[in-house]
Amino acid sequence: MDSRVLASLDAVAANAWDALAPGDAPFASHAFLAGLERTGCVGGTTGWQSAHVVLSDAQGLAAAAPTYVKDHSYGEFVFDFAWAQAYARAGLAYYPKLAVTIPFTPVTGPRLLVRPDLDRASVARRLIAVLEELAAERSASSVHALFPGEADAVDFDAAGWLGRRDCQFHWVNRGYESFEHYLGSFTAAKRKKVKRERRRVAESGIRFETWIGGSLDERQLDAIHALHRDTFLRHGREPYLTRAFFTHAARNLGASLLVKAALWRGALVACAVFFRSADTLYGRYWGAAADFHSLHFETCYHQGIEYCIEHGLARFEPGTQGEHKVARGFEPALTRSAHYIADSRFRRAIAGYLVQEGHSVDAYADAVRAHVPFRHALRGTRE
Repeated sequence: MDSRVLASLDAVAANAWDALAPGDAPFASHAFLAGLERTGCVGGTTGWQSAHVVLSDAQGLAAAAPTYVKDHSYGEFVFDFAWAQAYARAGLAYYPKLAVTIPFTPVTGPRLLVRPDLDRASVARRLIAVLEELAAERSASSVHALFPGEADAVDFDAAGWLGRRDCQFHWVNRGYESFEHYLGSFTAAKRKKVKRERRRVAESGIRFETWIGGSLDERQLDAIHALHRDTFLRHGREPYLTRAFFTHAARNLGASLLVKAALWRGALVACAVFFRSADTLYGRYWGAAADFHSLHFETCYHQGIEYCIEHGLARFEPGTQGEHKVARGFEPALTRSAHYIADSRFRRAIAGYLVQEGHSVDAYADAVRAHVPFRHALRGTRE
C-alpha cells in the first residue's frame, strides 16, 4: 500500500473518505473535517495544520487517519500541558507534536479508518507505523490519538502506545417513554429538583424550538454564532469555530446538526448546538444573552434528554467535565486516548504516571457513580 500525507482533505473525494468511516459518525465525515479547513477553523495561524495520513491500493483509498501537526495543546480536551513543561525543563521541544483526532471535539469515535473489505488489523498496523514515521519526519516529540473508538484503542495498545483514561458523563436511554417516565426512575428528592428547574424556566416565559441544520437561515446562524462566540469571549478567548463554519455545517451536515433555541417574547435568548448520529446526541456548544434561573440546565441537558427520548436515541454525550450533570441523570463513562512518545526516557516516565493516573480516574468514576439520582435498583449500573 502506498502512503501519503494530505495538507487538505479536499485532495480526496468525499465519498471515498466517508466509505472508510463506520456507521454515520458525523465528526469523522469528510463534510465536517473539510469544513473546518475551508472555513479557517484549522490551518493558518490556528496551530492546527492538516497532515492526514492516507493509504491507497489498487482499489483506491484504503485507509486514513485524520491527523494534525500541533504547536500547542488547546482544543484537544486531553491535557498534556504538564508533559510540555517537563520537556521544557529538560531543554527539549515538545512541539510540534501530532494529534490524531477531531479538532475541538471530545467525542469517542473512529480514528483509524479502514475500508471494510480489508483486513483491519494489518492495515491499522500500517497506519500506525506511518504515523510514527511521520513524527520522525516532522521532528515531532509525540503522536496522540484522542478519543479513539474501542477497535482503535485495541490497535494502539497492540502497537505499544501508552493508554490513558479519563471520565466524562453520558446519559443512557433505558427505554423511557417520556421525560416524566424518565424522572420516575429518580429518587423523590432528585426528581423534585429537576421538576423545579424546569418549572422555573417555563414560568419565566421561555419556550423552546428545535431548529434543524438544513432549514437554518443566515439570520438564525448569525444569532447562533454570536451567542457561541460570546461564551468564549467571556472566558478570554476566541471561539474555535468561525462564523463561516456554521453556514457550512448547516448546508452540508443537514439533519446531523440541530439547535435547541430558547425564545423569550419571540427573541432568541439562548441556544445549545448539538450534532447527532443514528443513535447518539452530542452536545457541543451553548450561549446565552440573558440570565434566567436554570436556563443552562434546561437548554443543554433537559432539552437534550427529552429530544433523545422523543426520537429514540440511545445515548446523549453532552461534552466534557461537569459533575453537576450527575444530578440530572448523566453517569460516569470512561474515555480513552493513546500516546506515542518518541523519547524513551520520557516514555518510561509518562508510562509510570499514566498507571497512577488511571487508578485515580477509576476510583473517581466509582465514587461519582454512587451519587447518580436513580433509585437503588439502578445504582451501580455500568455501560
